[in-house]
Amino acid sequence: MGLALGVALDRLLADPQSPAHPVALFGRVAGRLEKSLYADDRARGALHVAVCVGGATALGVLAVRLTPHPALRTGVTALATWAVLGGTTLAREGRHMADALEGDDVPRARARLPHLCGRDPRHLEAPELARATVESLAENTSDAVVAPLFWGAVAGVPGLLAYRAVNTLDAMIGHRSPRYERFGWAAARLDDVANYVPARLTGVLTVLTAPDPAGARAMLSRDGHRHPSPNSGRCEAAFAGALGVTLGGKNVYEGRTEERPTMGDGPSPEVGDIRRAVRLTRAVSLAAAGAAVATAWALRRLLTK
Repeated sequence: MGLALGVALDRLLADPQSPAHPVALFGRVAGRLEKSLYADDRARGALHVAVCVGGATALGVLAVRLTPHPALRTGVTALATWAVLGGTTLAREGRHMADALEGDDVPRARARLPHLCGRDPRHLEAPELARATVESLAENTSDAVVAPLFWGAVAGVPGLLAYRAVNTLDAMIGHRSPRYERFGWAAARLDDVANYVPARLTGVLTVLTAPDPAGARAMLSRDGHRHPSPNSGRCEAAFAGALGVTLGGKNVYEGRTEERPTMGDGPSPEVGDIRRAVRLTRAVSLAAAGAAVATAWALRRLLTK
């Protein structure tokens, strides 16, 4: 019930853009701790991750233990679920990109793209912006919806908070750069582990909800392993097959260029494909919510026998 209510809250209220939001608070605490612990060293980075993720997990355990009454615990689970989900905000950002590009407002779309991904938008034109949007919707459907619901279903409030801590740290320090090549290594690897199962679930749910299930299944099987990330390719390949487009290619991140393998057999995404990707994101999110609630219910019955 708590997971279901949290999903409903996310649908109604989205992700509040406030400095008091729990994820924003966690980011500030993690940033301050980084200033104290930082060194160009993997061990220091691992210590930073252990303290941050361990603290978030302990907070979740404490919240559960302090709310023994079922109704209170349901409320705590609902609030935690709402705090860590980003599905409604993700779909909204996709619509913002569609609005801008459908109105031929490329500067507006360039300014909006950083809300979705870390790609350098300064020299991107409409086709590249459309591809970046579809790829980000695919990957973030797992990161912002399926993965937190998965960990919430199997590990309750501690799982919800621990996952969001892991994913937030990866976004902060898990990318390749001279500063974080070593210090961010542990954050990036732990995020890979935490998303291993959810990314594959996202691929399966995409096949089940796709406008072209056969295409999604074929591309997931053929191309899902081609992405340099062990997880992102499962989501992007399934979306590519579901939408009948080809994803991948040249990406630029803060002056660093990556040439990624292509996934899919169709043309490159066009502006009109963005709204189709948004609808698919919503369908996968709804299916993930149903699966998470059913899993949590089944596990609770199993553990209380």
